[in-house]
Amino acid sequence: MNAIVSYRLALGLAVTVFASAISIAANAQDTSPWSRDEHSAVRLLAGSRSGPVLLGGVAIQLQPGWKTYWRTPGDSGVPPHFDFSKSDNVEAVTILWPAPKQFPDGAGGTSLGYKSQVVLPLRIAVKHPDKPVVLRAAITYAVCDKLCVPVEAKAELPFISVASTEDSTLAAALDSVPKPASIGDPNPLTIRDVRRDGKAGVVVDVVTRDPGDPQLFVEGPTPDWALPVPKPVDHAAGDVKRFAFELEGIPAGANATGAALKLTLVGNNRAYEFNVNLD
Repeated sequence: MNAIVSYRLALGLAVTVFASAISIAANAQDTSPWSRDEHSAVRLLAGSRSGPVLLGGVAIQLQPGWKTYWRTPGDSGVPPHFDFSKSDNVEAVTILWPAPKQFPDGAGGTSLGYKSQVVLPLRIAVKHPDKPVVLRAAITYAVCDKLCVPVEAKAELPFISVASTEDSTLAAALDSVPKPASIGDPNPLTIRDVRRDGKAGVVVDVVTRDPGDPQLFVEGPTPDWALPVPKPVDHAAGDVKRFAFELEGIPAGANATGAALKLTLVGNNRAYEFNVNLD
């Protein structure tokens, strides 16, 4: 009797260990090893392998108190840079950016980025869907606390899983990316109006029915536009909140009139992205 019980326990333990080994192996197929430095770690994530456009991700973990930057860092900071040119069977990679948070930059300004952890989704256009795909990334970014530290990392990951263990993580990251919207859309959080205020100022009226204060960020038509972070201004008009910013940091010779601006509006549980031409 004891021998039978012992055999069953041993068999159950063996099945559990085998199942765990399969799970670990599957997860290892869908993530690259962490590339670590003293303050952060980065790795690649692979979504399910299907069709000519794959979903992947760059996962960044940060030590408590440390932060890294959005594609536009704000008043100071260094945006991340990604080089996927050494990949196999990859036509193009598009980086999708989750909505950032704003935080003091230590010099009286405002920086934009992420704390704790973030997953940047990747849309990967494949040259030949029936051939192997290997994503290789050379990544440079900065992590900051009281001082900023540059980081260089490399990661490599084949896309081989028909059903990836990282699909839910990547889906959640996609949900955090601001959704495209148009001025005046009837969303609970939207931009009602964008207009010039004199020669060098812009005013943006935001309608919000969400609790808390929304945040607004602005980008110019090219990365060399260094527009300031819009600031809320006093405006008592129900659910309308007003932001303003000056047309500063424009490249020499550039004309603000007619410029294509990207406005990112971030609330508690939702974020939207608006493309506007400045009148």
